[in-house]
Amino acid sequence: MERLHLVNNGSGLHYREAYGRYMAGKRFVILVLVALLIGVALFSITAGSAGLTLGEVFRTFIGTGSAQAQAIVWNVRLPRIFTAIVVGGALALAGCVMQSVLRNPLASSSTLGISHGAAFGAAIAIVYFSAGSQHNAAGSGAISITNPYLVTGCAFMGGMISVFVILLLSRIKTVTPAAMVLAGVALSSLFRGGVALVQYFADDVALASVVYWTFGDLGRTSWHEIGLILIILGPTFVYFMFNSWSYNGIQSGTQTARSLGIHVDQLIIVSMVLAALLAASAVSFVGIIDFVGLVAPHMVRKFVGSDYRFLLPASMLAGACILLLSDLCSRTIIAPIVLPIGAITSFLGAPLFIYLIYKGAKK
Repeated sequence: MERLHLVNNGSGLHYREAYGRYMAGKRFVILVLVALLIGVALFSITAGSAGLTLGEVFRTFIGTGSAQAQAIVWNVRLPRIFTAIVVGGALALAGCVMQSVLRNPLASSSTLGISHGAAFGAAIAIVYFSAGSQHNAAGSGAISITNPYLVTGCAFMGGMISVFVILLLSRIKTVTPAAMVLAGVALSSLFRGGVALVQYFADDVALASVVYWTFGDLGRTSWHEIGLILIILGPTFVYFMFNSWSYNGIQSGTQTARSLGIHVDQLIIVSMVLAALLAASAVSFVGIIDFVGLVAPHMVRKFVGSDYRFLLPASMLAGACILLLSDLCSRTIIAPIVLPIGAITSFLGAPLFIYLIYKGAKK
């Protein structure tokens, strides 16, 4: 009996050590992503048409920088950087949760029609509620959104239309997760057609305003808008982390999850609504940004596995890094011209999307 006790004790010690190494490896990945995000953010502050050194940035932070540096850092670059971090994290977190509850690796706000639904709502606001205008100051003819909150509200409602359709389909037991993504693709096509129809009947200024909004722009948000997105991001992240074990259980199948005491139907509905709310709020403020929610979870899953205790925060950090790097590229590739951020993320995400389809076909 004593010998058996010692063997069991040794085995338990072995498993504890293995579990400790497992946890340490996951935490290391999280720390690396945090360090990468901080590094990219610091470099992004200094990069741009008006180059700043780290010394000038530091002096600006302590209040001894020049007036020009103060204006650039506090009014231009920091809001843009924080927007990239918050929006990228929100889209990636939403995509990770959608992929979990739908059990489909192709699920994200862009593939489920949420982004293009938001674009349709924004187009309605700009064209029919006169929320876009042209300024001729200094002969620039610049296009701007005159009522951003109206555009944001309509964009949010447009995105939520897709959510309700997907949720209705999820209640039909014969509809597979793959069919729901196909439904999302169909909704995206429908909304793109709606946007094209709205543009056809728009005047030149409204047409330019719609195109400007759909390009995606991280520079149109202020600290106030960043705070609004954070108000949604914070509680939803807490909810998702609180249910991380439930997401792990769902991956084994709904019947297995129910046998573990998980309220699957309730979890799917609440998670999808919150994930869609998160994605729609982010997209409604900055315009269409495709593929971040699709790419980020797959990138980090190779390092942290499918344990949602680590996959959720890792996906959020990876999404923030991806969007911040994309913004850095958009501002520096042909500076001082700033390329549309949506184009940069599409160039990044489209190859991975094709790869996922190819990989799924081989299986």
